[in-house]
Amino acid sequence: MSAAFRISPALWDKIHHFASFPQTGVSLQQMVLFGQHPNQGTLLKASQFLAEELPVRLAHRVKELDELPHNLSDMPSIRKVKNWYAQSFEELINFPPVELPQHLRQQLSSTGQDIFLPDSTPNPSLAALQDHDHPLFNLSRLKGNSNGIGNVKLRVPLERSARYYAKSSSIDWPPSVLDYNARFTRMLDAIKRRHDPTVTTVAQGNAKNIGLDIQAWLDRFYMSRIGIRFLIGQHVALNTQQPHKDYVGIICTKANVHDIVQEAIENARFVCEEHYAMFKGPPVQLICPPNLIFPYVPGHLSHICFELLKNSLRAVVDRFGHDAQDEKPYPPIKVIVVEGKEDITIKITDEGGGIPRSAIPLIWTYMYTTMTGQSIDQDFQASDFQAPMAGFGYGLPLSRLYARYFGGDLRLISMEGYGTDVYIHLNRLSSSREPLP
Repeated sequence: MSAAFRISPALWDKIHHFASFPQTGVSLQQMVLFGQHPNQGTLLKASQFLAEELPVRLAHRVKELDELPHNLSDMPSIRKVKNWYAQSFEELINFPPVELPQHLRQQLSSTGQDIFLPDSTPNPSLAALQDHDHPLFNLSRLKGNSNGIGNVKLRVPLERSARYYAKSSSIDWPPSVLDYNARFTRMLDAIKRRHDPTVTTVAQGNAKNIGLDIQAWLDRFYMSRIGIRFLIGQHVALNTQQPHKDYVGIICTKANVHDIVQEAIENARFVCEEHYAMFKGPPVQLICPPNLIFPYVPGHLSHICFELLKNSLRAVVDRFGHDAQDEKPYPPIKVIVVEGKEDITIKITDEGGGIPRSAIPLIWTYMYTTMTGQSIDQDFQASDFQAPMAGFGYGLPLSRLYARYFGGDLRLISMEGYGTDVYIHLNRLSSSREPLP
């Protein structure tokens, strides 16, 4: 269906109109509090928030995709992604609103019994956005102004627009509300599936020979994509999954860091052994309190650790050889996890030879890889969480975006000739709002 989709002039007008509004960031803490006790009333409010917020976010991205320099906007892969975003935008703005009786509308808009969500705080890892040379801020080389800064229309902040309705569970919701929530959820799930291959499709545009302006745009684009998929995934989970005492949607309120990292270790070693046809890959030592828990999205943390561990395993094997296990054991990769007042920090240390100092700036750019002979097949449709051992050059920059999304960060220190230390900082306070580009 999307292959034949075309953006009409009328749709373009609507896209530009919605792109004139700023985006509304949410925090992990707000999402947990809002979804703790879901009922048809709170799910309806969540649907109404997404019906307003997602078109704004999608419109910003469509506008930017259409304004890329270097003729990138004309590339078939970029046009395909732009049409996906425009089609999803059109479906959202044309979705019919729910019809409610007058007394229910009054109860939903009443402020007497509302409990407001706590304020979110600015994302600390992106304080450098105040520097116009920072790659997530500087789009001066892009045409136009599509970042929502300037002459934008104001919207009510989330803390005041999305209240948690503590007493809405006592309301007898009509079948039309249940039907609306179910249909809206099905539409969001279809949109999420449509956008599954976005990362690999954009990569087919081959931005490796493009300047820093496109690298900055990719940071913005993929950060926005993480946010859109998180909001959709959270809403779909609240509407379709059975309640669990430790989960609010896809957010685990008691995410066990030890268990998540251990699973990532096992998965990364399995991929390494499969890739190199080894009986046993380099050992990985995990030093972590067994009961360290905090609210987080397990899928995000697992993805970050998995990608970084793959890099370390590959570096060790490449340095010491595929058959080092027979002559001399591989030096172990160490994963150390500590808890501070603000952050939970995960340090991954390897003896894989390190990275030359001149290459350090390149490792955060897309399409940079030290593995030769790798390319993306035009029919490759894998999502973010399905990847080979190495080769596309997206692992590190995407992992850093996932860490930064909830106020964390990812830093790397290398000692050429010895190995590399990578630090994953996770904001344990969960109050940072999304760093919306």
